[in-house]
Amino acid sequence: MNKFLNIFRISDLRKKLAFTGFMLLIYRLGGKVPVPGVDKGVLKSFMDQATQQNSLLGLYDTFVGGFFSQASIFTLGIMPYISASIIIQLLGSVVPYFQKLQKEGELGRRKIIQLTRYGTVLIASMQSIGVSVYLSSIKLNNGASVVPDGSFYFYFVTIITLVTGTIFIMWLGEQISDYGLGNGISLIIMCGILAQAPFVFQAEWFNITSNPYRYIFLAILMFVITFVVVLVNTGVRKIPVQYAKRVVGRKVYGGQASHIPLRILTAGVMPIIFAQALMFLPNTVASFFPDSGFGDALRIYFSPTHFVYSIFFALLIIIFTYFYTAIAFNPVDVADNMKKQGGFIPGVRPGKATSDYIDRILTRVTLPSSIFLALIAVFPIILFRAFNEDISYSLASFYGGTSLLIIVGVALDTLQQVESHMLMRNYDGFLNKGKIRGRSRRY
Repeated sequence: MNKFLNIFRISDLRKKLAFTGFMLLIYRLGGKVPVPGVDKGVLKSFMDQATQQNSLLGLYDTFVGGFFSQASIFTLGIMPYISASIIIQLLGSVVPYFQKLQKEGELGRRKIIQLTRYGTVLIASMQSIGVSVYLSSIKLNNGASVVPDGSFYFYFVTIITLVTGTIFIMWLGEQISDYGLGNGISLIIMCGILAQAPFVFQAEWFNITSNPYRYIFLAILMFVITFVVVLVNTGVRKIPVQYAKRVVGRKVYGGQASHIPLRILTAGVMPIIFAQALMFLPNTVASFFPDSGFGDALRIYFSPTHFVYSIFFALLIIIFTYFYTAIAFNPVDVADNMKKQGGFIPGVRPGKATSDYIDRILTRVTLPSSIFLALIAVFPIILFRAFNEDISYSLASFYGGTSLLIIVGVALDTLQQVESHMLMRNYDGFLNKGKIRGRSRRY
């Protein structure tokens, strides 16, 4: 407790935590504002049926913090911004204009952020059209409609409201990243997932008397999975580096041995978020064809518990893990910096040979980490089938899959920033030695 109290003794860190909490509070309170023209009672009944049937709508509702089932102005969540970021980063790998922007430093970064915002508005506009059409087509068995009056006024107001809500969430995330702690977009997603956790566990609590040993097993399983996820997130592969001695005047520089800490999971949680954002795309397309066989086929094959959904989801995670690793870590730049500073890897020539050597090791350590991410992501489906569909998919997703990975990954990244502030002010960290394994010189 003393180490947690140290957080509030640092003025700068205390202000950042307060600002982050205030922004997240605004996000949760703003999500309670409903969209005009929607019958929330009918929509809630429909979403309860969708959750019981383990459809993609239930998973989507989890990602947006339960705001879709509440017909909130934040129904689209932050997913349009993530989709726009994916597109811009993909263009940065193939389009020379975006490659030039990535190399222009701060000015290029600002231009990329501006283009990402424009893309967010475009994608949010398309998704809001699909959501408004889908909401107006929902009817219960008793004939009750989610949208009693599906006039042009409803579509116009809904589209403007949902797009504005997404832009506001994007602004909140950017404010948290600039003036708060952690990545604002990731914290908003984690906040939405954690907000649904009490309702999920409350629904399962009433069934605990049927077989209490099952829940003891699930509690142990959740601890083991979380432990493994943290272990992989903090694991590193050390590449030894030797620096040559240089004599400048009377002083001798260099000559020491060091290492390059390559994280086993360099991409972190971003491949999961990127892949999940794309997996919502088929359902968005299906919303444009509410009463057709094509739309029904997309909803069936891309429901979270379907085999096709698991295969596509796992492949996207593996692809995005390699893609994001290539963006986050550039072996050529590392080799050039080592060469300028007189460093070299024992047995490897400086320059291109060094960059090829680092790239080869990075490729090898990324393969098992990408497969690990894919297995954890589809683990809820395995658990769901192992219990013969006796537990809800929402509960199973908290024992693996996207929810747990995002919560653990974002928590570790935020904890890293908190600890860096504490160590900078000569305060001890959260562990006894004051350092987190995998994030310091001592591993």
